[in-house]
Amino acid sequence: MSMNLTIAIAQINSTVGGLNENTRKICSFIVTAKRRGADIVVFPELAITGYHPKDLLTKPGFIKKNICCLEEIRKVSEGICVITGFVDAVASGDRSFKDVKLYNAAAIIYNGEIIETCHKTHLPNYDIFDEKRYFTRATKPCVFRFRGVTIGVNICEDVWFEDVCMFQRSKGAEVIVNLSASPFNVGKMKQRVNVLSQRAIENSVYLVYVNLVGGQDDLVFDGGSSVINTKGEVEFEAPCFVEKLFLHTLGSKQPLLQSLSKVEEIYYALLLALKDYVVKNGFMKVILGLSGGIDSALTAVLCVDALGRENVIGVSMPSHITSKESKEDAYVLAQNLGIVYKEIPIERIFKSCLQTLETEFAGTVENVAEENLQARIRGNLLMALSNKFGYLVVTTGNKSELAVGYATLYGDMAGGLALISDVPKTWVYRLAEYINQTAGCTRIPSRIISKEPSAELREGQKDTDSLPPYPVLDLILKSYIEENKSVKEIIAKGYDQKIVQEIIWRVDHNEYKRKQSPPGIKVTTKAFGTGRRMPITNRYSDF
Repeated sequence: MSMNLTIAIAQINSTVGGLNENTRKICSFIVTAKRRGADIVVFPELAITGYHPKDLLTKPGFIKKNICCLEEIRKVSEGICVITGFVDAVASGDRSFKDVKLYNAAAIIYNGEIIETCHKTHLPNYDIFDEKRYFTRATKPCVFRFRGVTIGVNICEDVWFEDVCMFQRSKGAEVIVNLSASPFNVGKMKQRVNVLSQRAIENSVYLVYVNLVGGQDDLVFDGGSSVINTKGEVEFEAPCFVEKLFLHTLGSKQPLLQSLSKVEEIYYALLLALKDYVVKNGFMKVILGLSGGIDSALTAVLCVDALGRENVIGVSMPSHITSKESKEDAYVLAQNLGIVYKEIPIERIFKSCLQTLETEFAGTVENVAEENLQARIRGNLLMALSNKFGYLVVTTGNKSELAVGYATLYGDMAGGLALISDVPKTWVYRLAEYINQTAGCTRIPSRIISKEPSAELREGQKDTDSLPPYPVLDLILKSYIEENKSVKEIIAKGYDQKIVQEIIWRVDHNEYKRKQSPPGIKVTTKAFGTGRRMPITNRYSDF
């Protein structure tokens, strides 16, 4: 079936608060869509403001400017139907801002006129979302007629529930357009397509799904826009992590893309998130510590692939504990990547610190205090270079370490972005292997991948001195953090009771550390600081 309706899917990368910039981009895409013969051009949820504006929505000037931007878009809509996300403000009472109701909205514009305004019905208030804090819930989804076709418009969460699409179908909708800002996590793309297909089949409608792309703080939006026909078949799918305008005529069939593997999903998500975090926040270069270990190696490669080798500085900061192999591996990695490499030994500073603390530490046994001094010296040096030259410090700790507190406050946790802090250690290895396989060479030296991991803060130290093997640790952490399983439920899976209890205790008692860590990029279903929000002071235990 063909309705001879050509939809332009504007999978754009909006910047939160960049109202003028976003509007110029929207207008440019509209002009291109008209030139290419599209009947309708659709933009993502809150395309004008960027997603999510959070407390910018409490500023009257921000809301007014957003409405003014919609007016600019209206002026370029001659000859094409434009559907775009914005914030609608409906006044009541004395019309002061405190009496204004805000709606997560979509404007339908044609020939210079706003012909319909659609408000979001289901406001998500779980995991990373808190839309009920800002927006008013709509009571009735909208439909409109365009060139003989009845079209329903809904917004993101609305398509995940049956009622909105069913209502729009009952009003004659033949096509349903969904404007989304759906953030990425591994496996979510397949989940979305399944939901969209189900809605299309249930209501015998075409479903046009347009998703935001780009990084925003700790979130990354993957795009993955698509068109589903009345049989639930994917007619068109846009590539993920790419900003571009795509045209599709309903009823036609375009070749489908090869699905990304989970490793590829995480790799491309981290690249996009890092690039946007750096560029949108006005940084030029990044700096990171190179320990000779796998976490810093992976982080360095991601920085190079996202930003270019000329914008990455790697710093080796060896102490008397640092092995010859680690120093060699850090150097070889930097040579392989072609980045600026600096070596700043910390032994003299470390000895000076111990001498300064000699009286205070007298009569005590050497422990983590001395070990962590080394990490904090390194953090200080990186931050000094950041302050002097304007570099962004990218930390290198992974999710497994952060979960159990195997990280040093104001040391290896010091920086501006914790790039891989939602990547479990086992996935760090998979990403490293993927990077070398796709390159066809050992960008990451093979010894870095094969050697036993160590923080190298004391002689002979190995991660397994303090932690179970990472494959075991990561499965326990996933059960507890992402699946919200109790201790008893995890033990019932066959894990040792003592190990499970120790790991869960460490997760719970290191919340204070995670509260002080830099933002990290969410790639799993439950990330620290975004989806998982636990109190620091907390005596609950399910042991």
